[in-house]
Amino acid sequence: MTGNPLYMGIDSGTQGTKVVVLDRILGKIIAESYQPHDLVQDNTGTREQDPAWWVSACEMVITTVLHQQGVISGNIKAIGVSGQQHGFVALDKAGRVIRPAKLWCDTATASQAETITRRAGGVAKVINCIGNSVAAGFTASKILWLAENEPEQYERLSTILLPHDYLNFWLTGEKKSEYGDASGTAYFDVVNRSWSREMLQAIEPNGTLADCLPELIGPHEPVGVVRPDLAAKFGLNKNVLVASGGGDNMMAAIGTGNVRPGVVTASLGTSGTIYAYSDQPVIDPLGELAGFCSSTGGWLPLVCTMNVTVATELTKDLLQIDTAGLNNLAAKGVPGSDGMVLLPYFNGERTPALPSASATLHGITANNYTRVNLCRSAMEGATFGLRYGMDVLIRQGIVPHEIRLVGGGAKSPLWRQITADIFNCPVVRPLAEEAGAFGAALQAMWCHLRANNEKVSIDEITDRYVQLDAAGSARPHPATAGRYDEWYARYLELGRALQRFYP
Repeated sequence: MTGNPLYMGIDSGTQGTKVVVLDRILGKIIAESYQPHDLVQDNTGTREQDPAWWVSACEMVITTVLHQQGVISGNIKAIGVSGQQHGFVALDKAGRVIRPAKLWCDTATASQAETITRRAGGVAKVINCIGNSVAAGFTASKILWLAENEPEQYERLSTILLPHDYLNFWLTGEKKSEYGDASGTAYFDVVNRSWSREMLQAIEPNGTLADCLPELIGPHEPVGVVRPDLAAKFGLNKNVLVASGGGDNMMAAIGTGNVRPGVVTASLGTSGTIYAYSDQPVIDPLGELAGFCSSTGGWLPLVCTMNVTVATELTKDLLQIDTAGLNNLAAKGVPGSDGMVLLPYFNGERTPALPSASATLHGITANNYTRVNLCRSAMEGATFGLRYGMDVLIRQGIVPHEIRLVGGGAKSPLWRQITADIFNCPVVRPLAEEAGAFGAALQAMWCHLRANNEKVSIDEITDRYVQLDAAGSARPHPATAGRYDEWYARYLELGRALQRFYP
């Protein structure tokens, strides 16, 4: 069969699964599809999904793109998977899912995170051991939660996988994990790139958890090939490689060309993330920065906030408007929302570490309590939260010269300008909107080429395929940026004052 080599990237996120097909010769995405996910949640902080939903969504989007114009299924060379980080997929001895997966945004395990930290000797010792603290959203606390709350299910536990690992297992039958996504478990040593027996002991003192962990592989290595039954089902060749894949942030770093020092990526998604590539480990002694490995062979120091488009989506629901309506109303407002400030801790907060925090709308008067200011303050409050994350990166010596903005919020010209002003830094949007899926496709290409003895580097690939949208850029307005400095200081002061009211 003749035709251009094609690479598929799958991004299984909290809200849904996206897939893109990249044509190596044309250098562009030629097909894409999306399928939403359900979410189980309650007021205790529980956030869960059935992994079967991810598989069903993958089957639907793969089938859809393989029937789109220009896609020849036999020309698919490799598949890469991007997945939401920190989730806990528990399998029994037969490889069956034991219970719904607890997700990154599940804060019901906050007490277990504290227990693990105490058992390990405190925050400083944990950071010295693995390069990270035990955040409530990380995988470790979910394992202990299962042991304490569902002991009969815990007894069945045979394999622990992350969400993207599970999809790789579905595709190949192989149980493996790569360094980047493993970094977010709180039982992986990011400096030595190995599972941490000390942290596993803090979760389960009897020492049996190590037997539940998958084999670790490097970012350029394949997990395996697509299972014969799936290859036949989708019309793929029997030798289609499945790349190591990685966490959604690691794949989005590849998809935005964030594979060498000097580039910063910020995501305006359900959660907010801001991260930069480093060629050496970056460890924050305060534990606010996640010292992750990248999925390219380096490191990816990252800060995560729990609430970005959460704030705007809830505002849309409250006002019964769509995205266009939100942007139109916010655009009618002024920087600073007439003094209204939102602390958008709707799902608690990871950075700063306030898992039991709640949202606060401050500065309301009879004159400024308007639909316009509600919309604008939602955008500004979420972006202030991300600026706090940028401050954490700067504290570690990372200086942004340009921010590559991704996620649903990046589609808004107004939000891009607000981000440029609040960060006082130029903002540019990559042409490929689905950075995670696109990055997974690029990593799949890298893996396939290396497997065929083409010693291409990942930065050579991103230099060739990652394109920036000049029309989607924004530069800070000096006067507005200066005022935002004042409002940001107020945001921080308000946050500190309210901490004593959180459980």
